[in-house]
Amino acid sequence: MHEIICPHCSKAFKIDEAGYADILKQVRDGEFEQQLHERLELAEQEKRNAVALAEAKLANASQQAAAAKDAEIQALKSKLEAGGMAQQLAIAQALASVEKERDALKGGLERAQLEKALAEKSLKDKYETQLKDRDDAIERLRDMKARLSTKMVGETLEQHCETEFNRIRATAFPRAYFEKDNDARSGSKGDFIFRDADEAGTEIVSIMFEMKNESDLTATKSKNEDFLKELDKDRNEKGCEYAVMVSLLEPDNEFYNTGIVDMFHRFPKMYIVRPQFFIPIITLLRNAAMNSMRYKTELALVKAQSVDVTNFENELETFKSAFARNFDLASQRFHKAIDEIDKSIDHLQKTKEALLSTDRNLRLANDKAQDVTIKKLTKGNPTMAAKFVELKGEGK
Repeated sequence: MHEIICPHCSKAFKIDEAGYADILKQVRDGEFEQQLHERLELAEQEKRNAVALAEAKLANASQQAAAAKDAEIQALKSKLEAGGMAQQLAIAQALASVEKERDALKGGLERAQLEKALAEKSLKDKYETQLKDRDDAIERLRDMKARLSTKMVGETLEQHCETEFNRIRATAFPRAYFEKDNDARSGSKGDFIFRDADEAGTEIVSIMFEMKNESDLTATKSKNEDFLKELDKDRNEKGCEYAVMVSLLEPDNEFYNTGIVDMFHRFPKMYIVRPQFFIPIITLLRNAAMNSMRYKTELALVKAQSVDVTNFENELETFKSAFARNFDLASQRFHKAIDEIDKSIDHLQKTKEALLSTDRNLRLANDKAQDVTIKKLTKGNPTMAAKFVELKGEGK
């Protein structure tokens, strides 16, 4: 226990260890907070003093720097005033150089514009010349067509195509057949038939051609589709794979002016072309057929092998059927023969049994015959006994 005197009332009182320690802690915490407060105030004062000193030093340094800068500016001004003439000269030289470059660029631009204008004029003159040549050619064609009848125009187109083909026949189509279709037995005929074959004589491709044109003087203008049905009929009757119409009908129709037009939506393997595509369509169809020949050959080989296997199987089935039929007949005859043999055996068995029965009867008869004696025969028959005696005496 500890005795404590109150500083206010001067009374003494006792306190245990726990209470004493708590009071002592309170006293110590109060002293620590007081010391901490004093130290913080001292640190704050030192901070203010340091800030004031730094501000003073900064102001002094700024003043010194400003003074040095003013001196430098004055020195530069002096040098600038001294070198004013040299600077003006340099500026003048630089300005002259820039103006010279500007003039050079301006001149180059003007030359480029002049060259562009000349090129445009040359190009315009060139196209105007080409347009004039085209117009002249169109006018010549129109004049030629105006002087021809409808039949002659068609024949001229046929002659053109025939000439174009014959011009390259020897080099491009040495084994090809290209002749007019003169067979009108079915009531109609195409214009030309093209057929080409390989070295073995196997046909590669065949095309039925129809050439259509009309004169500008013709009253009614025909359409390409007006002739497709007849062309398809001619193609089928002459056994051609493709049908091609070389046409100058509907000259303003861009659908037919774009190149090779397929008409598969109307008739299979049918095309309409302008005359300039006459040779290309033959080449395209022939090359496509050539590329497929190998596959056709392989397919034919496979089909032939399949046919051979089928024939072998059919022959085997025929042999099996014939053999089975012959076997059935032989089997039936065999069983019939067996039945006949069985019947014969049964008959022979019966005959055997009859013979055996006869043999037994004969044996019995023989035994009975052997057992017969004169004594037994004459027993009870005095007449016969006398006769036997008489016969016996005569024999002596």
